[in-house]
Amino acid sequence: MKKPTDEDFAAFKEALKGVRQIKQDKISLEPTRIKQKSQQREKQQRAALNNSQFFFSDEYHPLLPDEGPMRWQSDECDPYELKKLRRGDYSPEIMLDLHGLTQLQAKQEIAALIVECKQQHYHVASIMHGHGQQILKTKVPQWLAQHPEVLAFHQAPKVHGGSSALLILISSPN
Repeated sequence: MKKPTDEDFAAFKEALKGVRQIKQDKISLEPTRIKQKSQQREKQQRAALNNSQFFFSDEYHPLLPDEGPMRWQSDECDPYELKKLRRGDYSPEIMLDLHGLTQLQAKQEIAALIVECKQQHYHVASIMHGHGQQILKTKVPQWLAQHPEVLAFHQAPKVHGGSSALLILISSPN
């Protein structure tokens, strides 16, 4: 390719004589509004997730049954709701599998599950903790009993995982 010479530049300048800049009179769309709304939504979700994680302490040990299926209900929950969970009258609307996760990862996933349930208006969730070394099987009920949005939980019926899963009843928004 040939390199431009001074003559070429002079010819170009001559050709552009009398040309003026065009005034912009078009209205451009403002995608920043959409970005701001999505960023604000993400910020709220992160805040809700952080608030949910606050409730999961390893130091707190609620009164949970030693024998029989794992079950618990809050004071605000009707005992009949726990019975419905036990019988399998409620089927889970969302499921979480904790296989292969560490305790910290499991806490984060459970917190995210509860936030998602509240946002999507899900009332029943299933958490599959597995059998394994029984670490998550003992910790998950302790964490769930601490969360104010959890009304009750019961060992899942065989159809939904049996003794390696819990059905959780989440409070509905008022």
